[in-house]
This record gives sequence, C-alpha cells and structure tokens, in this order.
Amino acid sequence: MSTVLETEEHQALRAAVAALGRRYGRDYLARVAADGGHPDELWADAAKLGYLGVNLPEEYGGGGGGMAELSIVLEELGAAGCPLLMMVVSPAICGTVIARFGTEEQKRAWLPGLADGSRTMAFGITEPDAGSNSHRITTTARRDPDSDSGGWLLSGRKVFISGVDIADATLVVGRTSDARTGNLKPCLFIVPRDAPGFERRQIDMELQAAEKQFELVLDDVRLPADALVGDQDAGLLQLFAGLNPERIMTAAFALGMGRYALSRAVEYAKERSVWKAPIGAHQAIAHPLAQSHVEIELARLMMHKAARLYDEGDDIGAGEAANMAKLAAADACVKAVDQSVHTLGGNGLTKEFGLASLIVASRVARIAPVSREMILNYVSHQTLGLPKSY
Repeated sequence: MSTVLETEEHQALRAAVAALGRRYGRDYLARVAADGGHPDELWADAAKLGYLGVNLPEEYGGGGGGMAELSIVLEELGAAGCPLLMMVVSPAICGTVIARFGTEEQKRAWLPGLADGSRTMAFGITEPDAGSNSHRITTTARRDPDSDSGGWLLSGRKVFISGVDIADATLVVGRTSDARTGNLKPCLFIVPRDAPGFERRQIDMELQAAEKQFELVLDDVRLPADALVGDQDAGLLQLFAGLNPERIMTAAFALGMGRYALSRAVEYAKERSVWKAPIGAHQAIAHPLAQSHVEIELARLMMHKAARLYDEGDDIGAGEAANMAKLAAADACVKAVDQSVHTLGGNGLTKEFGLASLIVASRVARIAPVSREMILNYVSHQTLGLPKSY
C-alpha cells in the first residue's frame, strides 16, 4: 500500500502493527470465534506494544496520538485478517469522550486501563425504536429522589451493543429533561457491568464474530452523580465527539477487511491456471480486482482526511469527512469481498480460504453504526443544503 502521504512515524507504526497482525492472522480470529472465546492474546499483545491507547493522552498512559494513529492500528490488523472490533468502541469512542469531556476523577479511573487494555468499555446508543434517529432515544435519566448527592436513575432499552459481556462498563446515551424548556437532551452515563437493574441478553447473529451483540434493559439503574460524563448541557456536542471517531474507525475496519480479501484474491489469481496462463492474466479477472484496489485507496484518502480534521479539532469538518469515509470504505469493502469470492469461484465458499464468512461481515460496515442512506441524508442536507424529507 502507498504511504507517501504519511509521516515516517505513521509508516513505522503501520509496519509494526502489520507484523503483529501476521503473527495472528485470520485463522486465529476464526478459531477464537468458533470456540466462543475472545481474542485475549492479540488484545494483550496490542496493548503491551501501546497500540490500543495510541490515541489517548500521555499523562494517562496513552500514546498521545489521535484518530490518525488509532485508525492505522485497526486497518493493519484488519488487513492481516484479525481486526479487533472493540477498538472501535473502547479506546476510540469511550476513551475519546472521557479524555475530552470527563472529570479528572473519570480520566484517572478509566483512561489508564483503556490505554493498557486492562479495562474495556462498551457503548450503548442504538435502541429498538430509534434506529439511526438518535433524537428518538427514549432511555431517560432522572434525578434519584433518594439520593442526597444528586444521583441518577436510568431506564430504557438498547440493542446491538457490542462486547457488553467483557466490558467493565458501558457508556450509555440517555436523555435528561432541560430545566428551562422541558425538552429532552442527550447525556452520557458510565454504567458498571454489575449495576443492579442492568441486564443483558445476547442476540443470535448470523455473523460469526468474537464480539457478541446484546440487548440491554436498564430498569431504574441507580447511578452516582459522577456517572454523568461531562456537562449536562453539552450532551449533543459530547455525543458527536464520540460518533465521529466511530465512523473513522468503522472506515478503518472496512478498509482492512477489503484489503485482506483483495490480497487473497490477487494471490489466488496469480497462481491459479485453468488454461495456459494464470487467471489473473485475463482482464475479466484483473480489471475488477484493480477497480477494487482503486476504490479502497480512494476511501483511505478520505479516512485520512477525516482523522486529520478530527485530530486538529475541527469537529464540523470531521463530521462530514468521517461520514463520507465510512460510506466509501464500506462500499469498497463489500465490493472487494464480493469480487474476491467470485475470483476464487467454488473455493471462495470454502472454509479453507476463509472468504465466505466475510460476505456477511462486510455488510456490517454498511449497516453500522449508521446506514449509508442516513449518510447520504447528512451530505444532502449539511453539505448540499437540500431540504429534509423527514
């Protein structure tokens, strides 16, 4: 992959993470998922090398970098066939939100553990009846009448929440009532895994992955006052400060998967001979693979732009670029996987070559954390100034 637009430090990080990924690879992750386990060994090694917390502040044990560095880590692990999905959630979303808006006590309590991998955090935003419309979130927080210190009671439901079973806590998006207007506004709360009233149910998925999906029920979960992250009146700003990294990292996840699938197809097309020459010599095989490579590279450029804007503090510019990067990377990934399976023919559907499972996995980036249709809505409204249809 071309790295001429990256610094020497970024190139060195990319090469080092790629080497770690090659030590584990697709077979490792597939075996862990089939056994119902978690990629603890890879997570621990990535943490020990400082990769998991590369975006977090140095004073709390992180690497002092940003989304540019963290997206490189996830992309390269994905390109090796062993992406760590919880990186999207724990250091990228939750770590970023706490680093930017958390109290000093919250930063000390969580950031060192998120950086060294000893603690993980899930992120709970999606609801059964809200879908991509975060303004319809019905999980509500109200002041606890029995609390002398201004505690909270949190009630509601969440769905498709990743890794709750292994996370020490979940950063839950709820809504509180504005004292002046009575309108509900978003706020973020740290909910410990063992909090009374906090229940989870695993969702049966066709997707085989180490990270499981859960439905959450919060039944008057009693939280202390300091469970609230940041300012109660700045909830929307804080929420989108976490969603932009989520989109950037989803793009990295998709690009890594697309690169992995494409590399397997290219390798196969060079070696497989049906007539006289390898099948890769035929343009009907070569051109679609070349097109996929072009689309992956273009999406990477937009991801780099989004990460740079975010790291420079341009939340508005990063919002547009992160949405575009997520859409472009997801589409490139789906097409790369599809073409790679098609290149291998029947072999593309065998467990031996490990590409068939990516047919389902590649759709994740198109669907989550926001659909491509909602991204196009965002671009049409925010960028082009077109009127809303809803």
